[in-house]
Amino acid sequence: MHQPGLPRNNLSISQPRGLTRLGLSAKLLLVTVLFVMAAEVLIYLPSIANFRRNWLHDRIAAAQVAALVLEGAPEDGLPEGSENRLLMGVGARAIAARVGGARRLLSLDSMPPPEVSRSVDLRDLHWVNAIKEAVAVLIAPATMPIRVVGEAVGGADFVEIVIDEAPLRRAMLKFSWSLLLISLLITGLTALAVYIALNALIIGPIRHLAANVMEFEAEPENPQRIITPSLRADEIGEAERALARMEATLAEELRTKKHLAELGLAVSKINHDLRNMLAAAQLMSDQLIETRDAKIRRFAPRLIATLGRAIEFCQATLAYGRAAEATPVIRDVGLRQLVAEQAEMLGLPGDGRLRFENNVPAELVAPCDPDQMARVLTNLMRNSVQALTQAGAEEGDRPLLTVAGGNVNGSVALRVIDNGPGVPERARANLFQAFRGSVTPGGTGLGLAVAAELVRLHGGTIELEPATSGAVFKVTLPLRRSNGH
Repeated sequence: MHQPGLPRNNLSISQPRGLTRLGLSAKLLLVTVLFVMAAEVLIYLPSIANFRRNWLHDRIAAAQVAALVLEGAPEDGLPEGSENRLLMGVGARAIAARVGGARRLLSLDSMPPPEVSRSVDLRDLHWVNAIKEAVAVLIAPATMPIRVVGEAVGGADFVEIVIDEAPLRRAMLKFSWSLLLISLLITGLTALAVYIALNALIIGPIRHLAANVMEFEAEPENPQRIITPSLRADEIGEAERALARMEATLAEELRTKKHLAELGLAVSKINHDLRNMLAAAQLMSDQLIETRDAKIRRFAPRLIATLGRAIEFCQATLAYGRAAEATPVIRDVGLRQLVAEQAEMLGLPGDGRLRFENNVPAELVAPCDPDQMARVLTNLMRNSVQALTQAGAEEGDRPLLTVAGGNVNGSVALRVIDNGPGVPERARANLFQAFRGSVTPGGTGLGLAVAAELVRLHGGTIELEPATSGAVFKVTLPLRRSNGH
C-alpha cells in the first residue's frame, strides 16, 4: 500500500482521446481519403476552367456559321426572320463579325447591343486567368450579358457574341456535380484499394509485431513467446529479425538473472554459517605453527592466510549473494613469488605426470592487489590443470603448464599457457560471462568471470590469445606506481 508522503513508482498514462483512439488502419484510411480528395480538388479547378472554355468555343463555332451566312448575304440584308433564327440557334443576343474590313451585326433588338459586364477573349486566354474566371462564374455570376471574342474561319477576321451567363453557369454546375460523383467513386475505390494493400503489406505485420511484444511482455522468460521471423527482405522483415534477436537475448538474460537471484538467496543463507566454520578452522590452524614438524610449520602460514582470504570473501558477500569486489589495494608485488605460491596451493608439479614451469622473471614487479591477483592466477591455473588432467596434452606430449611474464609497451603481461586441448569454439563467445563461459565438464563458468572482473578493477585486460595448440590466457596490467591507497 502506498504510504502518504512517498512517491509512487507507477506511471499514470492518460487515455487517448479524439482521433488518437482510432486504430492505425482507420487513420490510414482517413489520410488516404483526405489526400485523394485534395488531389481531386486540384484536378477540379483546371477541369471546370476547361469546360467553360469548351462551352464558349462551341458558341463561337455556332456563331462562325452565322458569320458565314452574313458573309454571303446580299447588301440589303437577310430575309425577314432569318436573323432571329440564327441568333436563337447560337444562343446569343448579338453576333458580330468583321468581314473585309466591314463589321456585320446580327441582333435580337433593333437598338444597339446592350452593355456587357465582362469580356472574354478566347484568342489569348491564359490558363491562370481561365481558372479565376471560371471560379468567378460559380461564385459571383454576372447580372448583365458578357462579350465573347473568338477566331473566325473563312473571310471573317474574328467573331464576337453577346450572351447571357446564366446558361453557362447552369452547365458548369451540372458538370461540377457529375465530376463530384465521379470523384467520390474514384476516391472510395482508390482508398479501399490502398487500404487493402497497405493493410496486407504493412498494417497486418505491424499488428503481428505489436501482439508479439505484448505476449512477450507477459511471459518474457518463455522461449515460446519469441517471434518467428518471416522471410520478408524489406524493413518489416528486418524488424522481425531484430525483435527475435532482442527477445532471445532478453529471455536468456532474464533466465540468467533469475538463476543468479536464486543463487544469491542460497548464498546469503549459508554465508553466516560458512564464515563461522572458516573462523573456527583458522583458530585451529593457528596451533599448527607450534608443531615441531618443519614441513607443517612451512605450510601453516600460507594455510592461515588462505583461510583469512576466505573469511574476508564471505564477509564481502552481499545480502542477495552477489560478491561485491572491493577496490584493489595497490602495491608493488613480485609476480614470480606470487605465481610460485599459487602453484604450491594447487599441488604443482604434483606427482610428476604434469610439468610446471614458472618463467616469470624474478625482478618482474607489478602494481596490484596481491590477494585479488592471487585469485586471478588461481582461477586460470586451476582451469589449465583440470584441462590437462581430464583431457591430457595434444599429440601425446607430456602435460605442461607454463606461466610467463614480462614488460610490454609500458604494461606488465602475464601468460598462463598449457598444451591441453584448448578452448572449444562454442565457449569462446561467452568465455568471461558468469554461468555461460564454462570450458570444463561440470564447471560453473564463474572462475573466468571472476578473474575478468578482478583484472578490470585493476584497469587491465584479460583475453584468450590465438594459439596453434592448447590455451593461452593473457593478463595485462598497467604499470602505475603505488600511491598509498
